[in-house]
Amino acid sequence: MRLKRLDHVNVRTANLPAMIAWYGAVLDMHPGPRPPFSFNGAWLYCGEHPIVHLVEVAEPPRGVEPRLEHFAISAEGLSDFVARLEARGERYEKGVVPGFGITQINIWDPDGNHIHIDFAPGDC
Repeated sequence: MRLKRLDHVNVRTANLPAMIAWYGAVLDMHPGPRPPFSFNGAWLYCGEHPIVHLVEVAEPPRGVEPRLEHFAISAEGLSDFVARLEARGERYEKGVVPGFGITQINIWDPDGNHIHIDFAPGDC
């Protein structure tokens, strides 16, 4: 066996409409085809790939210290993304990975899940 890439993350939420709207407005990820599961949810697409699977639950999941601290997505267009965040009044933190030069923009979705968006060195 040879691993190829991370396929998707699965996020449980009691806040499905707001999560769909946020991922669309902030990350330009929109719902697409999803199998007819017996539970409600949405698959949010990055291009042709559904990389965030939302699963609707009745009560918000509890957790003080999550086992999964964050997930990350590579991107291009750092300045445009920061401008989008600022126009929306989104909280974000910017950092550079020491020794690698990758710029990370840390954001949090409406449920508080930590995501960082990674930009290659020199991306503006």
